[in-house]
Amino acid sequence: MSDADRFRAETPHADRSDADSSRAETPHTDPPHADPSETPHADPPHAASPPGMPEPSPATREPFPQPAATRADGEPFSPPETGPAPAPVAGIAALSLRHQVVAAFALAVVAVLACVHLGMVFLHVAPSNTVTKQHGKAIDEWVYPEFEQNWKLFAPNPLQQNIDVQVRARVRGTDGSATETGWYDLSALDGAAIDGNLLPSHTQQNELRRAWDFFVGTHDNDNRPVGLRGDLSERYLRRVVLLRLAREEAGGKGALVERVQVRSRTTNVPPPDWSDEQVSDRPVLRELPWWTVTEKDLTDTRNTEASAR
Repeated sequence: MSDADRFRAETPHADRSDADSSRAETPHTDPPHADPSETPHADPPHAASPPGMPEPSPATREPFPQPAATRADGEPFSPPETGPAPAPVAGIAALSLRHQVVAAFALAVVAVLACVHLGMVFLHVAPSNTVTKQHGKAIDEWVYPEFEQNWKLFAPNPLQQNIDVQVRARVRGTDGSATETGWYDLSALDGAAIDGNLLPSHTQQNELRRAWDFFVGTHDNDNRPVGLRGDLSERYLRRVVLLRLAREEAGGKGALVERVQVRSRTTNVPPPDWSDEQVSDRPVLRELPWWTVTEKDLTDTRNTEASAR
């Protein structure tokens, strides 16, 4: 027999029966039900820490999860989502329809007056033209004395003329005969090359015009040089016209240009039909003397033509 069986056999049964009788005699009473609203919520007891382990402090204990709020249908309750507050209406849009019409009318009047004022001041500072000649009194009454201007927008005398640069030459043909060509209108040739060309070259637009302006600015009315740049402007103009004559094959292919003469033909721009301004329609010619073409001029012309290619 084992020790456990021996211990069970030696133990009296009285103790066990006494315990059962005392349990039967004690009446069973239910604990009183407490009102949930009056009973404070208490955290459940925490399990004891194993021996040798320190008890956790209240701050490190995990909080007891609170029950989530629920709706009547049992779904969890969530607060309604609210979007950004609408921006307040400002400006003319905040006005009534009648006030909006009044404000729009006032703005239109101010805009018209501003445009009229800018136009009057522009005509006042602009050079003399057909409009200022016809309505000069009204312009002065608007500008003076409050808006008087002491400056001008453009040059005092803007160009109102067409200037054509023309050239003719005396050439010697391949057979040794000397001939004189007619007048080549170089300005008209440049104009024809520019018409219909979306990207005209700088040479077509400005080379001939600037060469002529350079010559006129360094020579007097008798075509005598004024200052140190007179000879330079003459050589530059002669080189430009020689290049144009070479492109046009003046005197025939292979002909040699010996002398050239340059002239300008100036005509006034006709006024519009509604203007009573009277201008002369007769052209004014300015002919330069014949220039002898030197070997240096021909060499410079060939080098310029070769570099252009």
